Amino acid sequence: MKKAIVAAIVVIALLFAAGPMTSVAEAKTYRINIATATTGGAYYPIGNAMAQIWSKNIKDVQRASAQSTAGTPQNVELMQDEEVQVAIGQTGICYYAYTGTGTYEGQTPYKEMRGMFTLYPNVMHWVAGSESGIKSIADFKGKRFVPGQVASATEVNSREMMEPYGLNYMKDKGETNVTADYLGYNEAVDLMKNGQTDGAHIAGGVPTAAVLDTISSGAGYLISIEEDKMKEISEKYPWYFHYTIPAGAYSSKGEDIETLAVANILFTDVRQDEELIYQLTKATFEYHDDLVAAHKATEYTVLENSLNGMPIPLHKGAVRYLKEMGVEVPEKLIVD
Repeated sequence: MKKAIVAAIVVIALLFAAGPMTSVAEAKTYRINIATATTGGAYYPIGNAMAQIWSKNIKDVQRASAQSTAGTPQNVELMQDEEVQVAIGQTGICYYAYTGTGTYEGQTPYKEMRGMFTLYPNVMHWVAGSESGIKSIADFKGKRFVPGQVASATEVNSREMMEPYGLNYMKDKGETNVTADYLGYNEAVDLMKNGQTDGAHIAGGVPTAAVLDTISSGAGYLISIEEDKMKEISEKYPWYFHYTIPAGAYSSKGEDIETLAVANILFTDVRQDEELIYQLTKATFEYHDDLVAAHKATEYTVLENSLNGMPIPLHKGAVRYLKEMGVEVPEKLIVD
């Protein structure tokens, strides 16, 4: 009898040591870090809006927060290192990272990268300083120019778009004919206001705060890209497409600006939980009005556009939600 009692006590003790039996079935909670870009662009306010939507409306999300970064290349690195769970990125850079080509030539392809959905077009704003006399990208020859921060998608865009004009600011790429200052958007605006640079390339949704600041202060103006150059660029880099910045977008006296854009996507990693990505995707579309209130560019973020320009396979959580909503998901985007 005593042996039986002792045995029972031992069993009970072991059960308590193992923790509550219901713990296996308890819901997971998540802390979400969203990699964006510099605070002067559209990525950061949009990322911040998504963080608020997720924190407020998804019970399993304990906290979500936007993280300012140098842009897509750094976001890819942060995702690979599991320092963030979700990130915003340009399609061209994401494609390069996934395939190990272009700016990622010689690196191991990041095959664990997964898309969630397309956010909005990232529009290439070519801004000339008010006293520069620049009318075309070609006129930056011999001038001072801000192509974007080092290791940013904007800088890669600058490089790709200057190629057909025979312009180069990178010393390791041969003879240079443009002087570059590698700075963020807000710093570029300050230089133009002080007459310390002849212009800048700023990629972002319409309107982008840094561009609005430049034009409203009289420090600069937008220039268009010639049709033949746009064709040449998009033939070599097919993720670029024609985009018209409408007259009045930045100034009541403005005119239509013809330029290029690429899609911005939300991406994650295959290691992220399916239910989590499903809930994040679902909440973003269900609370779309909150997103638009943060930045007008996200008017584009609707189900009909959710896969436009998507260059990488989708996370299975995103696939699940989009299919539930009747979105036709191409087979090439489903790998898991």
